[in-house]
Amino acid sequence: MSKSNGPPPIVFILVLLGLIAGGYWYFFKREPAPIGTSPVEPTDVLSTANPNYQRTTPSANLPAGTVVRIDGSTSMVGVNENLKRGFTAQFPGTNVITAAAGTDAGIQALVSGKVDIAAISRPLTSQEQTQGLVATPITTDAIAIVIGKNNPFTGSLTVAQVSDIFQGKINNWSAVGGNAGNLKVINRPAISGTYKSFQEQVLKGANFGTTPNITNLPTDGTTILFQALGNDGIGYATYAQAKSQSTVKVIAIDSLTPDSPTYPYTRQLFYVYKNPANPAVQAFLGYATSQNGQQALTVSN
Repeated sequence: MSKSNGPPPIVFILVLLGLIAGGYWYFFKREPAPIGTSPVEPTDVLSTANPNYQRTTPSANLPAGTVVRIDGSTSMVGVNENLKRGFTAQFPGTNVITAAAGTDAGIQALVSGKVDIAAISRPLTSQEQTQGLVATPITTDAIAIVIGKNNPFTGSLTVAQVSDIFQGKINNWSAVGGNAGNLKVINRPAISGTYKSFQEQVLKGANFGTTPNITNLPTDGTTILFQALGNDGIGYATYAQAKSQSTVKVIAIDSLTPDSPTYPYTRQLFYVYKNPANPAVQAFLGYATSQNGQQALTVSN
């Protein structure tokens, strides 16, 4: 009878003991994950962009009576309202108070503690960041070039023509293929975040013109701008607001409309908070950057 070449029985015994010990450690001795979390937390826009942000899960509870105050860009009125509806539905008993005094006014209100979140339509400046402010990207937006609905101009403008119009180099519609007549420019005030984004993107940092055909509005407001256009005016506004209006027409730029992926005038919209964020701000921003929050932004204004 030949001898077996297999391992001695002691090897099988040691392997069995190792498996038993490993199973005992896994089920009885390992540190359990905290309640409400998983061993590997999913990432979201907010926690990725801002390492100091404490992630809030959609199931987090907020006490009834919690209030989130938001002020800022007129371009984000629709964004604020859509997120407000979704947030208060997800967190019953909470309230979101919104205002739209302009980007700069929103930042000032945040710094002074009058609001919890500033809605802004431009990036934070380095000086603003030194004040402990943190910007969270919420969604993208296009800046639309608009004219009154009764304006006879029906053509498209080039990027160069738009720049020349708002710098005061073109002041007659005939220069861009329209009927001869005064071309009136309606501009937003310098406190507007859209004004600064337009200056950066469209004018490439150059100053707006100061010619007699250019009117600077005393206060920032999309409705005010639309009303001032008349039959010969041109201005600019967030596309989300312009597309739903029957009083204005949106002009294509280089034959591209603002809903085109290659449209030249797009920007990021932000919510800004003062670090560290309180639980209400964490919850609202967590919702805004969640899948449910992003879906809420697709609702028509």
